[in-house]
Amino acid sequence: MKKLLLAGVALLATAPLYARGVAVSADPRATAAGQAMLDKGGSAADAAMAMMLALTVVEPQSSGIGGGGLLVYYDAKTGTTSTIDGREAAPKAATVARFLSADGRPMPFVQAFPGGKSVGIPGNVSLLAETHKRWGKLAWARLFDPAIGLAGHYQVSRRMAGILSPTAPFMKDFPGATALFWEGGKPKPMGSYVDNPALVATFRTLQAKGAAAFYTGPVARAIVTTVRTAPHNPSDMTVADLAAYRARERAPVCMNYRVYRLCTMGPPSGGGFTVLQTLGLLERFDMAKLGKDSPVAWHLIGEAMQLAYADREKWAGDADFVSVPVAGLLDPAYVRSRSALIREDASLPAYTAGTPPGAPVRAAAISGEKTGTTHFVAVDDAGNVASMTSTVESGFGSQLVSGGFVLNNELTDFSFAPTDASGAPMANAVAGGKRPVSSMAPVIVFKGGKPVLALGSAGGKRIPSHVIKTLVAWLDWGLPAEAAMAQPNLYFSGKALLVEENTPVAAMAGRIAALGQTTLPSDLTSKLTAVERTPTGWRAAIDPRIGFGSLIE
Repeated sequence: MKKLLLAGVALLATAPLYARGVAVSADPRATAAGQAMLDKGGSAADAAMAMMLALTVVEPQSSGIGGGGLLVYYDAKTGTTSTIDGREAAPKAATVARFLSADGRPMPFVQAFPGGKSVGIPGNVSLLAETHKRWGKLAWARLFDPAIGLAGHYQVSRRMAGILSPTAPFMKDFPGATALFWEGGKPKPMGSYVDNPALVATFRTLQAKGAAAFYTGPVARAIVTTVRTAPHNPSDMTVADLAAYRARERAPVCMNYRVYRLCTMGPPSGGGFTVLQTLGLLERFDMAKLGKDSPVAWHLIGEAMQLAYADREKWAGDADFVSVPVAGLLDPAYVRSRSALIREDASLPAYTAGTPPGAPVRAAAISGEKTGTTHFVAVDDAGNVASMTSTVESGFGSQLVSGGFVLNNELTDFSFAPTDASGAPMANAVAGGKRPVSSMAPVIVFKGGKPVLALGSAGGKRIPSHVIKTLVAWLDWGLPAEAAMAQPNLYFSGKALLVEENTPVAAMAGRIAALGQTTLPSDLTSKLTAVERTPTGWRAAIDPRIGFGSLIE
């Protein structure tokens, strides 16, 4: 069957779009891996996991088996939605002083992230195993075939080359990474080739022996040796830490918005409930009537987003270690009280966290994900839907490579300071075995009990904001997924509302600022992917900012 493959979207060209399912990722080679699973009769779970493995190869700057991920999965047979937490975890020996300098002050991020100390126990392989066990249809070994085929010899994409250059000052001190991604003493350019036989060998080991071979045996020992002997910030990780790791099923976090129901990931993600709460704060406003060309509409999105982010900063954490009042944050009465703070004709003087029902005493958290993240989605012919965000944290993670794959720097998502100035504890403080707060926000949207949209984004702490504006554009403004993702991005910094430069909303900046908040055009890129149900079947969509019709043009 002939397929059309363009900019990371695989569509069936000779059959209705729903005939065999649809896959989408930020790289067409990974998308092809997912589509191959669907074409072989695989499930959405098989397709998503094949894409995760393939992205380990072609997007090493963003994600892979050396990192972690969060999965939202809809099982059409049972009508249930589940979530799998493959977030990385701190070694057992980790303490609140992990990222403190000798003087007791938090380390600068640029000193903390390179090397072993920032590496969390990778969760994606355990997530892969749990997902395949529950929803896979194809044999385990088949999921690895596309990634193995890619790893031996593949081209550097524009996006990969674009991240190699700014990471060069850090990567230069890590010979494992430079051996793979540099040539002639400098980062490889777009269109050049990477040969990664070590990753082929790792994949073949996992293909033959299963996920346990990642967390025990030679692969695990190599990871531990790499992080403990790192040239910067050597780690205290042990083989016992790897052997103890398990991806965990978590209860999905769901909320109604107008005629829709949205389900996403709960803690340790703070991104999911931030998306839902923002929509709840907007629900009393007629966003459809205001429309995408209204400065008031964008002002309202900014106000609601900043209030929800304030709650995220204070209350998000690993629910296995701290109390996270998710139900209180989404409680209708609490959401109404927070929404009542928002005015159409003025900005708030400050955006501070509220006190939701069930909230403990707590200081605000401080964390900051960076750029190394990706999202991918699959839907199969039975109507199962997989929406997954995967990450290594910063571009090329910790800059360490083991077994041919990049190791994450996810532990820098913890709050570096354990308490605030008053001594109140940070919800996101480091602890042994704890998982740091994530902003990842994979979402599935339902109408009439059936999934109609699944999406997510890269972007670190901006992830919820990218997902929020896309959802408003799709749910309220009736835009198709491609156009919804193309809408301008919105974020904030200090007391300023940031709007994506060179967009229609940037042209409204003065009119938005007249409502009370300084509004600044800014470079706010995103990397969204989605699938949407249309009258003719499921269709894949990709953020136009990903910006390639071919890999190297």
